[in-house]
Order: sequence, then C-alpha cells, then structure tokens
Amino acid sequence: MINSNAFDYINVLDSTADASWTRNEVLANNLANVNTPNYKRQDVAFERELERALGNSRYKTMDSKVSDLKLKRLKARPYTDYSNFSYRMDGNNVDIDTENVTLAANQIKYQGLMTGIQAEFKNLKSAMGGS
Repeated sequence: MINSNAFDYINVLDSTADASWTRNEVLANNLANVNTPNYKRQDVAFERELERALGNSRYKTMDSKVSDLKLKRLKARPYTDYSNFSYRMDGNNVDIDTENVTLAANQIKYQGLMTGIQAEFKNLKSAMGGS
C-alpha cells in the first residue's frame, strides 16, 4: 500500500482486487470439492464490509470517505455459506452451476478492478506531466 492521498483510490482498488482474488480461490475450492461428502461451500463477502466502511457518513464526499478509510481493518474473510443447508443426500451444499456462474462473475469483476487500477495510474502519470 502506498501512503499518500494521491493513491487513496488505487489503494482501495488494490484491496478490493485482493479480496476478489481471494474469492476466486475460495470459489475454485468449492468447485474442487463438489463431490466431497459433507463439504459446505464457502464465500467471501468483502463488498459488504467495504460498503459499510464507506457508508459511515452521508454528509462526506466520496474523496473524504476513501481518504479516511482504514484499509488494514478491511479483510477478505471466507465464511461458510448455508452451513446447515444441503439439498443433497451426501451433506454437500455446492451447486456446480451456481459456482461456475459466481466464479465467472467474480472474474469479470476482477478484470474490471485491474482496468480501474490501470486507469488510476494513467491519470496520475498524466497529472505528473508524463505521456
């Protein structure tokens, strides 16, 4: 993480991309365990945590919310999803179709975050007089 206000958005995008990568790994693990008896799917809910952190004051600008954000407190934490639920006889609650769709959506999100980071660096370079 870079400690400068000029990098606030880049730092948030970077943390979000890391969380998206973690989610990708968790979803891939779900797919790898689709036939493991009693396996319970896991997921990562970083977006809710980020929303909560940014939504503290409706009277602040987004720039000040991002600037005040404590990124070290935001962690991509895997959790067990629907741990008491299973529609299968073997106790596993992973649905391969749902996991594949969720994984594809997460990959698109990750690609968008990478594009956003590149755009922020391009803006910084432009502001510093670079070409």
